[in-house]
Amino acid sequence: MKYISTRGQAPALSFEEVLLTGLASDGGLYVPESLPTFSASELRDMAALDYPALALRIIEPFVAGSIPADDLKALIDDTYAEFRHNAVAPMVQIGANQWVLELFHGPTLAFKDFALQLLGRLLDYVLERRHQKVVIMGATSGDTGSAAIEGCKRCKNIDIFILHPHQRVSDVQRRQMTTVVGDNIHNLAVQGNFDDCQAMVKASFADKSFLPADRSLVAVNSINWARIMAQIVYYFYAGLALGAPARSVAFSVPTGNFGDIFAGYLARNMGLPVERLIIATNSNDVLHRVMTTSTYGRQPLEHTLSPSMDITVSSNFERLLFDLYDRDGAAIADLMQRFDSGDIRFSDSAMQRAAGLFSSHRVSDDETCAQIAATWQQCEYLLDPHSAIGVNAALNAGLPAAVPVVTLATAHPAKFPDAVAKAGVTQAPSLPLHLADLFERPERCEVLPNTLADVQGFMAGNLSA
Repeated sequence: MKYISTRGQAPALSFEEVLLTGLASDGGLYVPESLPTFSASELRDMAALDYPALALRIIEPFVAGSIPADDLKALIDDTYAEFRHNAVAPMVQIGANQWVLELFHGPTLAFKDFALQLLGRLLDYVLERRHQKVVIMGATSGDTGSAAIEGCKRCKNIDIFILHPHQRVSDVQRRQMTTVVGDNIHNLAVQGNFDDCQAMVKASFADKSFLPADRSLVAVNSINWARIMAQIVYYFYAGLALGAPARSVAFSVPTGNFGDIFAGYLARNMGLPVERLIIATNSNDVLHRVMTTSTYGRQPLEHTLSPSMDITVSSNFERLLFDLYDRDGAAIADLMQRFDSGDIRFSDSAMQRAAGLFSSHRVSDDETCAQIAATWQQCEYLLDPHSAIGVNAALNAGLPAAVPVVTLATAHPAKFPDAVAKAGVTQAPSLPLHLADLFERPERCEVLPNTLADVQGFMAGNLSA
């Protein structure tokens, strides 16, 4: 399996090379040169597999030539043994043909665990084999940071630096990052917003001269292809459980950076019958505006009850654009260059193709609270604010009653008790046992100015020997 850049000017890489690479050298994102596909009969056979076995079946073609099947199986089995539910990704029915796919049973109670627990193990495997040390740099709007730290804390050949916007993540989200002990783990609270943090990560990958020559920079944000690859699996898992390939399934996905829903797009292109992919956004509705106006533009960031979606530049949308523009790297490079200077408008043909599969819905904080309250009153099921946005979008999608809609529940409600309380739900969500003492653990964090020089200077001065 080879991987190519969305901007067409970087060399094709193997999976192992892509794993250790962030942005492509031309500024683009890596995608598979071609996708594996599964027939209807293969899908029927896969319906009997448990989650780890299904993950092996889906992921193996993407790592072909880089990791032997037996080694990959061991890494996957070890990854999902860490999850607190035997089903790994259980589903709960909350209405007629309305389902919630619970993606919060991993160590940090968020969907990011599905990819980052595996990513940490893949990195450890590859770096041990190459006798190499790397620096991980990531930006988080809430959940990526804790999942990355938890997934990579055991790795001996990694220094990890996670940037988060100072005082702009929930207390639980912050503590899940700052209470993990390790000389190679560094939490940086940047006095800016998530987009500032993400821009620093991109700038650092574009110019790595602040690091020693023997240390490469590795991405844990969803610009790293391995993140997307691992997330494809749970779309197949849910679709097969609800009757695929005999019937189509729709998915509602709370998303800001487009990585999670792009995995659903790939699952559909690999053979899973997907009726609709619903983009669920909060007030930071860059993706909803793209779908409804064909315009991709920045706007001031709003801080909402769903902070993991407080994003105004959707990094992974470029991967979809690459397909919508017939994999024309030069066209994508031109679009992204123009976006650096202002708003851009996509072609009618590209947006017509997108509209054939995607729809979108914007949900305000008030509507989020109302949805948390309504779902609790109707079936005593407690949603976190991100998942509530997904459920609200699913209920407003206008799909035929016969089409089952699966909302991706991206985080445990205990991570957002303030939002639950604001919704008027008196049942306070409690943390699972392994995090019961989270608020008693000491924190370690560096607050830094919102400048690239300060962040890079701290990183350069805190590398392990």
